[in-house]
Amino acid sequence: MQYLSTRGKSDKVSSAQAIKQGLAPDGGLFVPEKLIEFSKSGLESMLNSEYKSIAKKVFSEYLTDYTAEEINHCVNSAYGDNFDDKDIAPVRLLKDVSVLELWHGPTCAFKDMALQILPHFLVLAAKKTGEESEIVILVATSGDTGKAALEGFRDVTGTRIIVFFPESGVSEVQKLQMITQEGKNVHVVAVEGNFDDCQSGVKRVFSDKDFNEELNQKSYKLSSANSINWGRLIPQVVYYFSSYLKLVRENKINFGDKVNFVVPTGNFGNILAGYYAMKMGLPVNKLICAANSNNVLTDFIKTGMYDKNREFLRTISPSMDILISSNLERLLFEVTDRNADKIDQWMAELKQSGKYEVDDDVKEKVQDIFWSEYATDEDTMKIIKEVWDKHNYLVDTHTAVAFKVYEDYKSTTGDETQTIILSTASPFKFNASVAKAVLGEEKIKGKSEFLLLEMLSDYTGWPIPASLRGLDKRKVLHTDKIAPVDMKQKVANILGV
Repeated sequence: MQYLSTRGKSDKVSSAQAIKQGLAPDGGLFVPEKLIEFSKSGLESMLNSEYKSIAKKVFSEYLTDYTAEEINHCVNSAYGDNFDDKDIAPVRLLKDVSVLELWHGPTCAFKDMALQILPHFLVLAAKKTGEESEIVILVATSGDTGKAALEGFRDVTGTRIIVFFPESGVSEVQKLQMITQEGKNVHVVAVEGNFDDCQSGVKRVFSDKDFNEELNQKSYKLSSANSINWGRLIPQVVYYFSSYLKLVRENKINFGDKVNFVVPTGNFGNILAGYYAMKMGLPVNKLICAANSNNVLTDFIKTGMYDKNREFLRTISPSMDILISSNLERLLFEVTDRNADKIDQWMAELKQSGKYEVDDDVKEKVQDIFWSEYATDEDTMKIIKEVWDKHNYLVDTHTAVAFKVYEDYKSTTGDETQTIILSTASPFKFNASVAKAVLGEEKIKGKSEFLLLEMLSDYTGWPIPASLRGLDKRKVLHTDKIAPVDMKQKVANILGV
């Protein structure tokens, strides 16, 4: 399997090269030269498979320059005792909806599903391509990717990782998870701006040819752990298959029945993985894109106009506080029948004017697959309380956005198709908002986030995840703070270039 760029100006590469590089040289995103489709019998053969077996099957189709033994090693190393549930991505069957829990990994967020395995893919990729330089992972994070990447790459031989996060754009728990991160090869930097400032700064570093040449001369090679990296995206496809097969085993659906997936997303990577699963033969009725008040994706899906020229809002679902949704580029590449010229044009318009508009045919294709709405912070708080009261089930702020949008979808369409909501973070990771919603404002007034962890656990009977206990007692190891314009210089300083 070879990989090509969505912008059509780079040579095809192997899967190992795509994973090592992260971003294509022309600024585009790597996509497989063709999409694999499982037959109905092939999908049915996985019905009783555990998560790791499904992962191995998916990876073997797309990472064809990795041997079966190498894939086995990567999967078995990534998904084990570091997850606190034997199912890795368990499905909770509530009264009228199913919830796919993606937060049982070491950092309590869905990013672990991919970032526990990406380092294993990347180390092998470096060996396969004869790479002798040190791989430097550059990460822009809206909260969860940063910690998951730091944890995944900590002390991995031959790699170094630099994470940029918006200083005021993450929760206190997310911030402490990052700035207390141990590891000889890790660097964490706060940026005086929002996530889009961080993401744009990282992309500028990647696209600076002179700087990259200077790094190469010093034996450094840049790569990415964001979902622009195919090695980050393909592991996310797996849990769409595993959750569907779980509903079949539980007799919630018959094999072959279509289902809906509701996905809280900002960068469009998580829901794009669902699109790829659908193209691979998974019976999907609708992919429901749940946005917060930074609803650039909702507007795009409804109108065909992508316009980031709007106020950036800080919400209580900060991992979705994004106005530039990088992975949308991959979807547009597919629904335009892989028209790289169009993609190049639209991305140039986005860079120059902050917006672009797709043609009616593309808009119709998108709307045939996707539906979208958004939830305000007020909606989100109300839903957290309602879900707890109705189901005795606790959700974080991002998952609550998905519950609210699913309500909107049902009331708008009347669709009663079986539905799976993706739960992207532990409720304890955003405990200030969750505790306020469940316990009431008076009870939490003046309490620190870390006291609220205990209060929330005592009230609900849910255990605090081990990785969040005592977080406030850990030593702060990273204190750097910079302006967005200084990001390239910071990378240079860290690497001694």
